[in-house]
Amino acid sequence: MAEVIAKLRQGNKDFEILVDLDKAMEFKHGKADIKDVLAIDKIFSDAKKGMHASEEDLKSAFKTTDTYEVASYIIKRGTVQLTAEYRKKLREAKIKQVVAFLARNCINPQTNLPHPPQRIENAIEEAGAKIDEFKPVDEQVNQIIKQLQKVLPIKIEFKKLAVKIPAVYTGKAYSILKEYLKKEEWQADGSLIVTVEIPAGIQMDFFNKLNALTQGSAETKELKE
Repeated sequence: MAEVIAKLRQGNKDFEILVDLDKAMEFKHGKADIKDVLAIDKIFSDAKKGMHASEEDLKSAFKTTDTYEVASYIIKRGTVQLTAEYRKKLREAKIKQVVAFLARNCINPQTNLPHPPQRIENAIEEAGAKIDEFKPVDEQVNQIIKQLQKVLPIKIEFKKLAVKIPAVYTGKAYSILKEYLKKEEWQADGSLIVTVEIPAGIQMDFFNKLNALTQGSAETKELKE
C-alpha cells in the first residue's frame, strides 16, 4: 500500500489526510468506499507533523466535522500526492490506450493499410512523443500524430456520414453527435439531419451507441468524398 497525503486549502487553512493512493484514485472515479481510502481516520492541518485540524476550523471550512465527509471533499476537490511509481503506471497505461487508438483509427497513407501496434509503440519511443497521462486520448491524439509523422507515415482515416435523428431522440443523440459534427440541419418536424466525420475505427462503436440512444430509429448513410 502506497500511503500518501491528499490536501486542500480551504479559505486560509490547509487540510490534509493520509490515504491509500490506489484507493484514493479509485474513489475519485466512484470505484471505492471512502472508509477504505483513509490510512488514518483523522483530518490534519499538517499530516507530517501529526497536527490535527480543529473542530472549529472544520466546521468553518466544511460545515461539518464528519471525517468521512471532509475526506471525500478533500479527495474530490484537492490534490492527491502521486508517487513516481504510480505516475509511471499511469503513463504506461495511457501509452497503451494511445497505441490501441492509433492502430484502430490510423493508416499508412503510402499503403492505405493500418500500422501494427508494435510499430506504433516503437515510433512513439523513437519520436519521443509527449503524452499526457492525465488527458483523454481523443484530446491529444492530433498532436501525438504530428509528432509521430516525423518518423512514421501515419494519418487518421475518417468516414463522413449523414445521420437523421427522429425528433423524439434528438436530445439524447446530440450528446454523441456533437463531438464529430460538421453540419446540422433542423427539420420542420423537429428531426435532425447532421453530417459527421468520425475516425474509421470507431464506426461500429458509433453506430451501436447511436442505435442504443434512438432505439434503432436513426438513419445513416456513408458520404463519399
